[in-house]
Amino acid sequence: MNREQGFSVDRGPARSAARDSLFLLTTISSAEGANLGKARIRNLSATGLMADCERAIPAGIAVSVELRGVGQVTGHVAWSRNNMIGMAFDEAIDPQLARKPVGVGAARSQLPDYLRSNFKR
Repeated sequence: MNREQGFSVDRGPARSAARDSLFLLTTISSAEGANLGKARIRNLSATGLMADCERAIPAGIAVSVELRGVGQVTGHVAWSRNNMIGMAFDEAIDPQLARKPVGVGAARSQLPDYLRSNFKR
């Protein structure tokens, strides 16, 4: 490992942001819009993600993913090993947005009054 440059041949570039473990499903597309398959995001940071993919995706290609609560995110595959990838984002995101429950406010307002007091956020 070349620690001065923060790079390991086995692991790829050193991570520069704190990672959050989670489990999100998404679809990966090429920069041209070709579907590259579904992926399970295992961890997410402001600058990238790690995912298990349906099939191998080569390192170095430009890709995009749709992240719940964040939207479309573009970047490139920084490393690839079997069906796992590390994606580096073109622009930093707020990874906490992907953790926010989807539709909680709307779901709560549609509940009958007797259920609202027991509804957990």
